[in-house]
Amino acid sequence: MNPGAGEQAGRPDTQQDEDTGRLLTGAEVTGPWVKPAQLQAVPRIGRVWRDRAHWVVRGVGAPTVTIGAPGGDEVSQRHARSVIDLALRVGEAMLSTGASASDVVATLLRLTHAYGVHSAHIDITFTSVSVSIHRGVDEDPLSVMRVVKVRSADYTRLEALQTLVDQVADPAHPYGYGLDIDAARARLERILTAPHPYRRWVVTAGVSLLATGVVGLFGAQPGMMLVAAIAVAVVDRAQRRLAQFGVAAFFNQAVAAAIPTSVAVALNYLEDRGIEVPGVESPSLVVIAGIILLLAGLTVMGAAHDALEGYYVTAGARGLEVLMLTAGIAAGISAVLGLAFRLGIPMQVSPYVGVGDDLVLTTISAMLVAAGFCISTYTGVRTTMVALAVSALAWLVFQAVLLLQVGTPTATFFASTAVGAAAYVGHRSWRLPELPVATAGIVSLLPGLAVYRFLFLMMEDSAGLVGTAMVELTRALATGLALAAGVSIGGFLVRRRFGLDLASTRARRRARGGYV
Repeated sequence: MNPGAGEQAGRPDTQQDEDTGRLLTGAEVTGPWVKPAQLQAVPRIGRVWRDRAHWVVRGVGAPTVTIGAPGGDEVSQRHARSVIDLALRVGEAMLSTGASASDVVATLLRLTHAYGVHSAHIDITFTSVSVSIHRGVDEDPLSVMRVVKVRSADYTRLEALQTLVDQVADPAHPYGYGLDIDAARARLERILTAPHPYRRWVVTAGVSLLATGVVGLFGAQPGMMLVAAIAVAVVDRAQRRLAQFGVAAFFNQAVAAAIPTSVAVALNYLEDRGIEVPGVESPSLVVIAGIILLLAGLTVMGAAHDALEGYYVTAGARGLEVLMLTAGIAAGISAVLGLAFRLGIPMQVSPYVGVGDDLVLTTISAMLVAAGFCISTYTGVRTTMVALAVSALAWLVFQAVLLLQVGTPTATFFASTAVGAAAYVGHRSWRLPELPVATAGIVSLLPGLAVYRFLFLMMEDSAGLVGTAMVELTRALATGLALAAGVSIGGFLVRRRFGLDLASTRARRRARGGYV
């Protein structure tokens, strides 16, 4: 019988290796080249240094983001279906009224968490919203998608939707004490079926007010303001009629841009014939007012916000929409300008917008622009009042930074940063929606003049002006990027000051393509 391990370990001619556990016998122990003290000390020293190296390199905390963690909500199927239906309808309504994808995800996560569903997954595309709920390994998951059919800026409904979610998610909300799911569904139905706060003619008047403010930024006379107001009122009615006929958005934009350009061509023709129109000194201001009106209706802010928050698919779709609609504006203006040049009608470009002499009048004009935008997008009275103050702040910051002899994009960036910060403060303090406040605050800073100058110089058909035209195009693009980036950064900085809510943090972490 072979001796046991203990017996072998107890022999004087054997020794157990501390690292491998193998018994060393014979010459391995007693050989002249190995000493027992070395045999014990060397492995111990190596193990100590190896442990120290592992301690320095190896992570000791939990993973930054748990990937694919098991779990689910133990909720009944009826409750899960009710939560999904409510979340889908709220998400569809928010996307339809102009909210960005990140805001929709954050809002829906707050809503589902309020009703005890913590495993909800929200997926937003440009035309749909999906909500999935995992109910553990013993119950079937639920996943439902809803298609977004209509897109129209309606900030009164957006504000009402956010107030509803605040009441559901926060029982200490000053305007409510929490709502059960059936009461929330009934409240949502009333919000979606309520009439607009303004009649359609009031919206058209708001559009005219916006145009009046735009030309006022250039120091225009009352006659020019009246012409611009009438021209954009015709644009508003034409756009509405074309939309009812089902005309594609690209052609709708082209026709809308052609209307104020045609008015400017007609005024230049009368001036060339020696017929002076009282108070009309720069007909091209009508074109610029029309451009800013059409640019204000685009989803530039939503596209930039989605891109910065990591929703690249939605941002790409919104960006392509902005590109196509801007191309429609360019097509309409270019067609009319090309016809005017062929007919020999002289055209001129208005002076640069940033050199207004009277700061008081230009600030009032910026506030008129914001007021007109708010009315045309059905913004509530409280939100409109805050937007007026924010637009005045933006214009004053813009003019102050220009005094430092910096470029227009740089001044626009600082002004829009102030707008983004002020919009979040309004949301935090008075529970106002950020989007209408921020958008109304930057409408007066949109690069309408740069776009018009680019198109005008391209229509000149002169090789020497192509470089100048590209400079104007670059300025317009840089200004647009500065607006979007400034608003997002301003809001982010103030959020860091007040603290990010958990729903927004979860939305960012679940963003497509986000990094951790």
